[in-house]
Amino acid sequence: MNTTAVDRRQSEGLERSALGKLQLERLNGLLKAILPENRFYTQKLARGALQLDHLEQLSELPFTVKSELASDDLQQQLPLNLTWPVDRYVHFHQTSGTRGRPLSVYDTADDWQWWIDCWQYVLDAAEVTADDRAMLAFSFGPFIGFWSAHDALVARGALVIPSGGMNTLARVDLLRRTEATALFCTPTYALHLVDVARQHQIDLAQLSVRKIVVAGEPGGSVPATRKRIEAAWNARVIDHSGASEVGPWGYADATGRGLHMLESEFIAEFLSVETGAPAAEGELAHLVLTTLRRQGMPVIRYRTGDLVRPFWSQPGPNRFVWLEGGVLGRADDMLIIRGMNIFPTAIEQILHSFPEVTEFRLTARKRGEIDELVVEVEDRLQDTARIAEELHLRLGLRIEVRLAPMASLPRFEGKGERFVDLRQQDAHGD
Repeated sequence: MNTTAVDRRQSEGLERSALGKLQLERLNGLLKAILPENRFYTQKLARGALQLDHLEQLSELPFTVKSELASDDLQQQLPLNLTWPVDRYVHFHQTSGTRGRPLSVYDTADDWQWWIDCWQYVLDAAEVTADDRAMLAFSFGPFIGFWSAHDALVARGALVIPSGGMNTLARVDLLRRTEATALFCTPTYALHLVDVARQHQIDLAQLSVRKIVVAGEPGGSVPATRKRIEAAWNARVIDHSGASEVGPWGYADATGRGLHMLESEFIAEFLSVETGAPAAEGELAHLVLTTLRRQGMPVIRYRTGDLVRPFWSQPGPNRFVWLEGGVLGRADDMLIIRGMNIFPTAIEQILHSFPEVTEFRLTARKRGEIDELVVEVEDRLQDTARIAEELHLRLGLRIEVRLAPMASLPRFEGKGERFVDLRQQDAHGD
């Protein structure tokens, strides 16, 4: 597979008609390769062989949702959409489990190379070269995290610095000793590194890090979060989005205000939150993805649960669809407070505009049919009134803001879990 920089630029510059032709060719190639070997999709598509004449026919196929992929066999827990016997696979990972039981994920050698090739688009956006020294700040456990980034960096010729098993202060020291120029972590952890460094009178802006590639959370495309990270590190933040069961599908645009969908490797559908019909440009939409070259564990019309705003008419050489603000939130996380749709990312944007707020947590509850939200903050000024007033001004809603003792709220290395959703529990009276 092994794409070159020229291949990637050519893919990004394709006109929509040429891109559609490429997608149809790759989709039919995938279907030919996996059917009828893949029992899950042979049964789901109700046929042993399938070729499409045009991309519009894709909408006639059924959706796939994550709950369908998990086996009821608690002993082995093989995902049901595996195409071949397990002995053909060389990589095992699993989803984070933040939304239920972790899903096992398997990749063949070819599929893993596909991951690496997709990651090259992210590294292009970050302007990573063979001269860079990149530290990966994640646990190196079974969660896929930055495993594929690690191998993509090796393929690019960069010096890769793993830091699994180290505490935060040790990682700061490792960044200093190795003179790392790039850091790969979650937005939450980039900020946590800042807090720990400040506690030890270390100025991270004086280190060599000038590129920070973030993933796992929406923060990289949240302006206030990105600005806060960039100011503390004197470095550029590059966002990325993906999922273990799907692949690395999104990478930052040149402005940092959103993500480009990697459309040469995925077919993206955008379904209006309001109507369920194909979304118009800029409309809030559910993101549905189809992998085009991941044969060992494919997903077809997979409902990711992510909410985005697509734009097809952005200027510039990259013609892949652009998602303003990246992933805006999860469909399950959307709050309806006094008739208004609110995402946790909107509140994060406001809270991170206060430099004195070091950490926060949002707790959603249900009172009858009404969503309620409480915001807890660690605030060095210990003044919640100004925060509540800004939330009211920016959102048009009065939201309760409570002061939490400094260093009392959880810190996270992986995905931040700052949104505690108790609405289902309240609805069942537990």
